[in-house]
Amino acid sequence: MLDWLKNINKEYPEFWKTYLSKFEKKPNRFVVLCTQTSGHNAHKDVIFSFGGIAVVDNQIIVGDGYEVMLLQYKYLHDNGLSNTFIIESKLPKMQENQAVEEFINYVGNAILVGYRIYYDVELINEALERLNCGRLKNEALDIEIMYRKWKDADGHFALDELCTAFKLPKIEKSSASEEAYSMALIFLKLKSRLGIN
Repeated sequence: MLDWLKNINKEYPEFWKTYLSKFEKKPNRFVVLCTQTSGHNAHKDVIFSFGGIAVVDNQIIVGDGYEVMLLQYKYLHDNGLSNTFIIESKLPKMQENQAVEEFINYVGNAILVGYRIYYDVELINEALERLNCGRLKNEALDIEIMYRKWKDADGHFALDELCTAFKLPKIEKSSASEEAYSMALIFLKLKSRLGIN
């Protein structure tokens, strides 16, 4: 609640200052985000990979994507987990601080879109705090909430259920960017049905 007090006279990293300056303009771009994580507790868990794809003017811009594997060896070692999936991955690999900085540069002032996006935002905010930055300023849209609004329904809907509802292939074990692409398709269908510009 009083986060602003601890940030008075705080000197932020240069990439964060550049990020904040991008909010002087209204966004014209959505970034559909998927993170693969160790869990949903922002204080204990970590991000293993980012996948993002841009949507501009109701089109998925495949060439405007971001995907990276984060090297979380300390977390894996401390929790007795294997790092084989990181070693075998063909994705670019980076330390968390570098990956988060590049992600912030990629996202800019875009509106974030995702499935249960608030988990992703909280995990990113925790990573930003470790870099002595503030919290994400981006607006966020959750496709599960959009679906509930469209169907006027309560409850939780799995991502596979959303795929089935829109006659899209179910998401098998895939990379973060493949999941982001599927979510972008769902987002465009929901955006159209809800009349969002």
